[in-house]
Amino acid sequence: MKITVLGATGGTGQHLVRRAIAAGHHVTAVVRDPARLPVGADPRLEIVVADALDPHAIGAAVSGRDAVVDTLGPRGRDDATVCSRGAASVVAAMAVNNPGARLLVVTGSGHVKDPGDGPLTRFVFKPLIGSTLLKAQFADFARTERIVFDSRLRWTVLRPPQLTTGKRKPYRTAIDRNVRGGVQLSRADLADAILVALGDPSTEGHTIGLGY
Repeated sequence: MKITVLGATGGTGQHLVRRAIAAGHHVTAVVRDPARLPVGADPRLEIVVADALDPHAIGAAVSGRDAVVDTLGPRGRDDATVCSRGAASVVAAMAVNNPGARLLVVTGSGHVKDPGDGPLTRFVFKPLIGSTLLKAQFADFARTERIVFDSRLRWTVLRPPQLTTGKRKPYRTAIDRNVRGGVQLSRADLADAILVALGDPSTEGHTIGLGY
């Protein structure tokens, strides 16, 4: 499979690039600074230097690929629009250059309150955090998903909880709902879940909740 990864120098993106190459996929990594992608040279890896937030700049990088994975995320609490701007960019680029490809986008589970959550999480913790510490980030996740849902692309949205640098271990998933008690997930396991979703066309048009 030919896969383009946006946000390839981020924590999740680096894991995804390595695991995808190891699985035999051909990966196009879109980066601003190649020095920040500590992945050795490989005939299955193409590095494209471009601004992922500019749809014109990434048009060639998404053309001809089987799938595009958007792992763009904020690097701090002050960076509260990058997810939605990245989604708008990739949707626009794919609509023109590759409308038939899969699109997988990573957001989060914090902004979603559904029956998959326990009562305390759904009615106390999430409303509290979503109105204070992570208000801007949660709002950006919601904007991102609306952009993706409104596109005519073959999308799948992955909603991990708090991401960690931990090692891989068994995790749980749920379609179109959150994972009960799933408050953390390692970036390595998120990368694994992305590859699993890429290989499962039944996830198209659905969200995937994740967690331990």
